[in-house]
Amino acid sequence: MRILELGKRKITLEEVKSVADGRRVSLSPEAKVLIKKAHDFLLEKAHSGEVYYGVNTGFGLLSNVKIEKRDLEQLQLNIVRSHAVGTGVPLSIEKVRAMVFLRAATLIQGHSGTSVRTVQALIDLINKEVTPWIPEQGSVGASGDLAPLAHLALVLIGEGRAYYRGKLMKGGAALKLAKLKPIKLGPKEGLALINGTQFMAALSTFAVLEAEQLLRVANMAGALTLEALRGTASAFDEKIHLVRPHPGQIEVAKFIRDILTKPKSSEIAKSHKDCNRVQDPYSLRCIPQVHGATLETIRFVRTIVEREINSVTDNPLVFVDENEILSGGNFHGQYLALAMDFLAIAIAELGSISEQRIEKMINPAISDLPAFLMKKSGINSGFMIVQVAAASIVSENKTLTHPASVDTIPTSADKEDHVSMGAWASRKCLLVIENVRRVLAMEVMAGAQGIDLLRPLRSTARLEEFHKEIRTKVPYFDEDAPFYEAIESVVELTYGW
Repeated sequence: MRILELGKRKITLEEVKSVADGRRVSLSPEAKVLIKKAHDFLLEKAHSGEVYYGVNTGFGLLSNVKIEKRDLEQLQLNIVRSHAVGTGVPLSIEKVRAMVFLRAATLIQGHSGTSVRTVQALIDLINKEVTPWIPEQGSVGASGDLAPLAHLALVLIGEGRAYYRGKLMKGGAALKLAKLKPIKLGPKEGLALINGTQFMAALSTFAVLEAEQLLRVANMAGALTLEALRGTASAFDEKIHLVRPHPGQIEVAKFIRDILTKPKSSEIAKSHKDCNRVQDPYSLRCIPQVHGATLETIRFVRTIVEREINSVTDNPLVFVDENEILSGGNFHGQYLALAMDFLAIAIAELGSISEQRIEKMINPAISDLPAFLMKKSGINSGFMIVQVAAASIVSENKTLTHPASVDTIPTSADKEDHVSMGAWASRKCLLVIENVRRVLAMEVMAGAQGIDLLRPLRSTARLEEFHKEIRTKVPYFDEDAPFYEAIESVVELTYGW
């Protein structure tokens, strides 16, 4: 991939993901000018004798403690070391690369006061495949993601732990293998490296991109199930949706309608054209309304996350032209916390309605298919427990979608008295997405079984192609088998849809 030049323009979620996946980065000349201008200004202020938070004072409750000039470097070193208190499962290399990139993206904007050398050191980590080891627990999302970012900063000074080309080792050893040298932190640089929302912003980036892709899976799964249950396409008629003109609803209805009717209706659809069924259950009939609402939620959340990854989120901030260093609260993660809670709820609904579609397929009173999608049911349990497993996951999601953002625990001796919990909001949103992907895989597997039970009738070209792709991974089941392997195979398949 072409090297991404940072500082030319705003970055996109897709670019963040490309760096996470291995793309190299460079620092634009324009960014270097901005960084140097702010850094020179900060150094001047730091040695002027005036008091500035985090530059020559302690932190949090200790902000009223002035630090002597001889201790300024030690002050920044200490904040990195003392804040590296993360615990739990380490983040993946991809997500940490996104964090490092986003940290550089906020520091280049000329309001942080860091040196060009320090920003370049972040970019060197990306390009030389040195990835800090960062545990996922420890951030309350106000004063930013202090603990995770401190683990990132430790590696820059030759401490902590890091992966070099995928192998975990001490941070200093990783730098040495990559032919990089530890940096010395100047005034405010330790604080600038750990004060911000880049942990939750990185996870939020992944959440939005995965949610967008997962919605396509949900739409395909819904269409397949509708066909397997011989549902009606009339609920997707354009006239219905134009009189309730939510864009997401209209788009999803068109997507399902096109799959079911173009270039022409399927043999399956024609086989029940004159049946006496008046209306399908909500889980079929209301796919546009439910999936469409999720679509619009994803789009709303994308705007929040895109804005955040292009923001300056540390503190205090340098304003060279105004001759000011101002202390504020841009590190507070409330925007991302609320957005990730909202997204988690919207994605969980895809799982809830999907589970109900599975239930309709295995229930012969509704489906007119063999019980539990098995011709020889009784001796075979068929897809009975597939639906049970889906129900268990949907129930789990109901707990995970309790909003993290409504909680706050005062920290730092009550100096930091309202926190966002955005780090947990973003982490659990990704868990919900992972859970829903599994439920949808179960639906897809059941839907393919349902289509086979309607043979020799054929579906539309697109659904037949979809069915064929599923059958490259899982067979038609004419008797019971350990379904877990098939489920995981379909889960992997869904990433390509």
